Amino acid sequence: MLKRNLKNPIISRTDIPDIIPNLVDVSSVFNPGAIKFDDKYILLLRVQNRGRETFIIKAESLNGIDFKIDNKIVDFKGIEQVKEKIYHIYDARITKIGSEHYIMFAMDMDAGCRLGLAATNNFEEFKFLGIVSDGDTRNGVIFPEKINGKFLRFERPNKVQLDEGPTSGNTIYLAESEDLLNWKTIKPVMRGRFHYWDENIGSGPPPVKTREGWLHIYHGIAMHFASSNIYQAGAALHDLNDPSIILFRSKYNILEPRELFELTGQVPNVVFPSGMIVEEFDSEGFALPRSKALIYYGAADTSVGLAISTIKELIEASKQQE
Repeated sequence: MLKRNLKNPIISRTDIPDIIPNLVDVSSVFNPGAIKFDDKYILLLRVQNRGRETFIIKAESLNGIDFKIDNKIVDFKGIEQVKEKIYHIYDARITKIGSEHYIMFAMDMDAGCRLGLAATNNFEEFKFLGIVSDGDTRNGVIFPEKINGKFLRFERPNKVQLDEGPTSGNTIYLAESEDLLNWKTIKPVMRGRFHYWDENIGSGPPPVKTREGWLHIYHGIAMHFASSNIYQAGAALHDLNDPSIILFRSKYNILEPRELFELTGQVPNVVFPSGMIVEEFDSEGFALPRSKALIYYGAADTSVGLAISTIKELIEASKQQE
């Protein structure tokens, strides 16, 4: 149900312009946040230099496939006021609420990974709003509207050590906030399934509102192979009024590493969905079943791929049990 674009990978490291002094002949570009803004497709790319430092760079397109990459690093104004050292900023997720666009991203610091929040209304200027998590946490995605008077997000604490790799997690939690800055973790929502494709899990793009529930694309890691952890993508459907309730969850993955650019790179065997653009909504803000859904993903932590489906197909995939 997901069809790879024929131009994949749509963005590679050689597409990133030199930005002296931090980004010259970069090593990789991956895990983009995605949104449609003023009829343009916007990506916030994770770009890694040869010192393995990471930065966010904006890219834009008129068709969602051919992107022009900015020749400057996104400047989150105010982030310099954070007292603790920030080593990396990466894996942006973009949510529109009202007229404002919020960007939640991971920040590697001495105490572990924290979630940072920024806002923009033009994708030219970005204001850093603050650190919005406690403890080692990643994969924070904000719902695009309040539910029962509260802002909600999915988040994934890092509690599992990958073999010779970073910490990960096997449980996605629901958190709530009154102001987007102070968050309270409510309850676990999804756990990894031992011995299957999604033993460790984390949210991908922010959830999408459909008539059948909140459509939630997530990544899963199969960890029971001796040679490699395999990152894949799946789909779940959550109750509209209480997203902690899972209505359906795909037994099978909807995208797995198969192409050479997904199998080979600085982290082999990875498809990592991080951005989704839905083309059509009805007058009440529900994604239309016929709508095209563009899913942008990191491939082998080295390049960016695009896979295309429809809302109907993704919902059907979440319901697929056998």
